[in-house]
Amino acid sequence: MTLGEFRIATRSSPLALWQARWVASRLRRLHPRLRVRLVPIVSSGDRDRVTALYDSSTVGMFVREIQAAVLAGDADAGVHSCKDLPTTLPSGLALAAVMPRADARDALVGATGIAGLRQGALVGTSSLRRQLQLAHARPDLRFVPIRGNVDTRVRKVREGEVDATVLASAGLSRLGLLRAVAAVPLDAIVACVPAPAQGAVAVDCRDGDRRARWLLGSISHHDSARAATIERAVLSSFAGGCSLPLGCYAWRDQGSWHAVARLCIDGGIRECRHQGSAEELARRVIVSLSR
Repeated sequence: MTLGEFRIATRSSPLALWQARWVASRLRRLHPRLRVRLVPIVSSGDRDRVTALYDSSTVGMFVREIQAAVLAGDADAGVHSCKDLPTTLPSGLALAAVMPRADARDALVGATGIAGLRQGALVGTSSLRRQLQLAHARPDLRFVPIRGNVDTRVRKVREGEVDATVLASAGLSRLGLLRAVAAVPLDAIVACVPAPAQGAVAVDCRDGDRRARWLLGSISHHDSARAATIERAVLSSFAGGCSLPLGCYAWRDQGSWHAVARLCIDGGIRECRHQGSAEELARRVIVSLSR
């Protein structure tokens, strides 16, 4: 029996293509008779490489065109960095799979750590979350927005346009660049709490497409999906998107769920840590950050 063709829509950046090929390989491994084809799409976020993310009013700027292709029937599923996915999906779409999560931490490129940055160092980042957390640890640091794919941002450090930049460890690892750029992962609990669902790859499909939901459900990773659900629930409660300086990280250790969250607001930082069941953890974090 053949399962026919399965079309995966994806951004056309190197990292996005890596993620889509990874999803495709997992599907082929479990379903050898399935023909998987990638459908590369240029997103509005990729076209605009000037506007800082926290200055952009476009929600889902890295996923909108991909989701539109799925809804229009031009693709069967869309692959996204889960941290780019709006907490409310468009009507007609369902989050069908979360792949095994990679390292959720941020990584510093250009220094041996936050303490290793020179006095008054210029850090390139378009993430307000990263900027405010680093500024809290080092008030002397200066910041400038920086956009582009991973290679572009690393090149700006190498060419001296900025002293350092901060990137997701997962993306650097997936592209084989962690060692090449001497990236230093930042402690996810103490130094820089990562963005909700950072390091996770999400796959959505049409809500009523039973075939797609069955195929994608077969490759979804339970604990990664649960962690992403917790973190995205916290983000959703504050109506957050790329412009919200919120870090939230949930993980399971010896059967118990843990979470740390950090919200930069009103010139200060609200932070909390909780432990409990997955079902109640998000509520506890939301209550603490809302005080």
